[in-house]
Amino acid sequence: MALHFSSGCFSTFSRSKVPAVRAVSSEQSSVAVKTPEVEKLKLGGSELEVTRLGIGAWSWGDTSYWNNFEWDDRKLKAAKAAFDTSVDCGITFFDTAEVYGSRMSFGAISSETLLGRFIKERKQRNPEVEVAVATKYAALPWRLGRQSVISALKDSLARLEMPCVELYQLHWPGVWGNEGYIDGLADAVEQGLVKAVGVSNYSEKRLRAAYEQLKRRGIPLASNQVNYSLIYRFPEQNGVKSACDELGVTLIAYSPLAQGALTGKYTPTNTPSGPRGRIYTPEFMTKLQPLVNRIKEIGESYNKTPTQVVLNWLIAQGNIVPIPGAKNAEQAKEFGGAVGWLLTNEEVEELRSMASEIKPVIGFPVEKL
Repeated sequence: MALHFSSGCFSTFSRSKVPAVRAVSSEQSSVAVKTPEVEKLKLGGSELEVTRLGIGAWSWGDTSYWNNFEWDDRKLKAAKAAFDTSVDCGITFFDTAEVYGSRMSFGAISSETLLGRFIKERKQRNPEVEVAVATKYAALPWRLGRQSVISALKDSLARLEMPCVELYQLHWPGVWGNEGYIDGLADAVEQGLVKAVGVSNYSEKRLRAAYEQLKRRGIPLASNQVNYSLIYRFPEQNGVKSACDELGVTLIAYSPLAQGALTGKYTPTNTPSGPRGRIYTPEFMTKLQPLVNRIKEIGESYNKTPTQVVLNWLIAQGNIVPIPGAKNAEQAKEFGGAVGWLLTNEEVEELRSMASEIKPVIGFPVEKL
């Protein structure tokens, strides 16, 4: 019997807590070991509580953007280890989507299928573990009406092998038919297929319209998931963040590490591979270095890595849940160290001021509509 502890994950915080339980053994015996408790918050005006940091599963099964365009057993095992390590660290909120890893996006295997499998296997060892799942509806042009939302959700639930999910989101605003999509979200809540609903890549105008439409049905808009990081702060500039704060809608931040650019891993002579290399060029990374160096300095004062500082920059602002993508156990363990402590307001503003001198990278096109 081998019992493993991840000391790097042992950080706690006050208020609502989520206990995680871990049992690991070569003989698959069931011995419960207490692991960290991580602060939770309610998503918007819903009753759904999730951990202050989640894990994005975009890369799981993907071969169109991540994984150097290939998927194999080694990467599958790494993704599984990322899931298990996240749970070991008390991080139990996972975000996926019907398009991640799917054939429509030229993927190898659906991220939803993988996440559902990982949860099922984990619960076989630890039945008491609770995982919150968020997935998303693809507003494709040929999908019309509220029933298309329910049909797509049921397909997602089949891949996840779950009777319901905690959070269902519109992945992006449709070219048309958005009122029907919002009604579909409300229908999903009323049918007991989801606990809360949200949107993604919504502008301030669209956000307010969705909020009011759901309000008429007596259902809160829980969240708006947008691209938001220290070097991509468009939600601060386009009114989305202030609208979320005003309406009580939680902002879920995807790409919070700017797809790795802010982790300190990359330099002007060592840029990201694949499509990311066309965004984070040597020229861009040169301009980024003073900010990365300051992030490292702040991290040293807390005994934290640059990755943990950058994630905490979002957490420290309050109504924000970052969802970095974890491709392996090492990344997941590091993400766990981003919770349980907070940067000062002065440090948050200092980093924002330094980042403002850097030209932002490209975002998701529809968020400007």
